[in-house]
Amino acid sequence: MEDALQIRREVKLSGWRGHLTALAIIAGTILALFHRDLLGMMAIWWTASTYGHCLFIPILVAWLVQQRLPGLRRLEPSAWAPGLLWLGLGVFSWMLGAAAGVAVVRHGALILMLQGSVIALLGPAVTRALLFPLFYAFFMVPFGEEIVAPLQLLTAHISMVLLHLTGVPAQMQGIFITTPNGYFEVAEACSGAKFVIAMTAYGLLVCNVCFTSWRRRIIFMAGALSLSILANGVRAFATIFVAEVTTIDAAAGFDHVVYGWLFFAIIMTIVMAAAWPFFDRQPGDPWFDPERLRGEGHSSPGILACGALAMIVAAPLWLATSGMAGAPLASPPVMPDVKGWTRVDEPPLSSWRPRFDGADYLAMARYGNAAGQVVDLAIATFDRQDEGRELVGFGQGAAGADSGWTWSQPAAAPDGARGERITGPGRMVRHVVSFYVVGNGQPTGSAHLVKLETMKARILGRDQRAAAVLVSAEERAGRPSDAAIATFLHDLGDVKDLADRSLRTR
Repeated sequence: MEDALQIRREVKLSGWRGHLTALAIIAGTILALFHRDLLGMMAIWWTASTYGHCLFIPILVAWLVQQRLPGLRRLEPSAWAPGLLWLGLGVFSWMLGAAAGVAVVRHGALILMLQGSVIALLGPAVTRALLFPLFYAFFMVPFGEEIVAPLQLLTAHISMVLLHLTGVPAQMQGIFITTPNGYFEVAEACSGAKFVIAMTAYGLLVCNVCFTSWRRRIIFMAGALSLSILANGVRAFATIFVAEVTTIDAAAGFDHVVYGWLFFAIIMTIVMAAAWPFFDRQPGDPWFDPERLRGEGHSSPGILACGALAMIVAAPLWLATSGMAGAPLASPPVMPDVKGWTRVDEPPLSSWRPRFDGADYLAMARYGNAAGQVVDLAIATFDRQDEGRELVGFGQGAAGADSGWTWSQPAAAPDGARGERITGPGRMVRHVVSFYVVGNGQPTGSAHLVKLETMKARILGRDQRAAAVLVSAEERAGRPSDAAIATFLHDLGDVKDLADRSLRTR
């Protein structure tokens, strides 16, 4: 009897060893083939304070798996062909993200591919046992950049409400607040986005570890996120209030003390103290019932591993082939002659130049008319888009990174364009209307549509040329920027024609 048990134990161990070996080979291949995305994701963890919490996610995932080891030992892994569908979804998502130039999609696809490897090579029983750790791995992806601008505005509004309640006179223009004692910007770092994202990751971990009731989990998450947003608004208000009752320097010192992870730690402590009495998972409770998950073994993982390798290699090869299409642009954009407008040399109140890294050409001209209206026209052109040379992306466009200009608030724009107000040195405000054209498509102001058209062009081998046309005017007394831009665009005519002329190839 003991010999039979020993043989059975050795067979199970051998089964785990074979499946884990196959998983290690596939996972290693994924990380090696897509190492640029892995290193890019890790660089963001290390350099961007918003995503500093991501450094702890791999450790937490490993801890969550370790907590489930006693139950996992009672399960037997199996090769499961339907798991390749999840792996295939990851491969396809990576191809879409690479074609569109969207890093967050590529990073998320990397996690999908690793998850698909686990599902295919360890089987449904082990996957269900590891469901939360596999899901939690998504928090390694640096996502959430889209919530920064809305949170900036929300933080500014909360600050304004509290300033009025305390009797401090203040005016708000976008994300800028003016008081008798200072001029304050709710910058990206002050939006509270990093607290909201980190609190989401932390809150879901607490929900899994400390709660079993879904009702309590939902209430906990809603309360934690609401408190994070409100607390950040209070912090911004407190900084402005300290500046009013003392000095700007004292306010800066106060902000440095309360801001950062110390502030987040205080909020976490408050959240945990409030939720502690309602925890309903006991320390010794099992994470899952192995008997309910136990299933029969399937075929050897070798065949599935070969299929997985073929899928992983296919996407980069396809993009490399389709990326060979295209021809260099013939020349820099020629600034158009616009009826009723002439080129002028009048310098701007504050120097402005949009940022388009990797563009083949960036041309600018300044126009004026008889009514005294002045506008700036900028045209950026690309023969194709790729990593590091994108029409839209972080730090690109009217208020480029390190340009001295900051996005302030949305602004009026015609159909097929994006309008925004940006603020520069000396509180200078500029209204910018941006048109983007990809290939033979129509002008759009939507970054999402630009990415979609870029993705389609690269995957299908279509025309990959792209152009940005920006019309801008400064806010001056007696010279409304909206009117100047509207008049110039009317006299300019079809922006699509201008973009097509600027994208002629050799």
